[in-house]
Amino acid sequence: MDREQTLKILNALANGVHPATGEQFTADSPYQHPDTVRALFEAVRAVEGVRAPAPSPERKPDPPASGSGSRWTTEEEQRLASAFDAGRAVDELARAHNRSRAAIEARLVKLGKLDPSAVTVQLRYPPKSSGHPVRQGP
Repeated sequence: MDREQTLKILNALANGVHPATGEQFTADSPYQHPDTVRALFEAVRAVEGVRAPAPSPERKPDPPASGSGSRWTTEEEQRLASAFDAGRAVDELARAHNRSRAAIEARLVKLGKLDPSAVTVQLRYPPKSSGHPVRQGP
């Protein structure tokens, strides 16, 4: 298999899409788990030969780009919470944030916006106590 085909498959999987059919994976798919998504994007970077430079002691590292596999910023979390509170669907939020449905659900659970029992995949974050009522279901 050539490098281009390998990258195409890895990118599809990392974005929650079946590489052969183009179908979106269900929320309970192991390809939607946040750790799997991160690992797949690391594999893409490895195949591309891209290494993250080690931060030098005299300067702070650049903030990561938004999207799948990158860390959540406070601003992105606030946008996500506001949009969710406004009634936007999880799938719509996933597209808007360039992240998988599982990543959005995991972050909403962590932010205390979504009850873990309403999520179909196993999440590693316990809900954060925010004083806000937790919305049941998507």
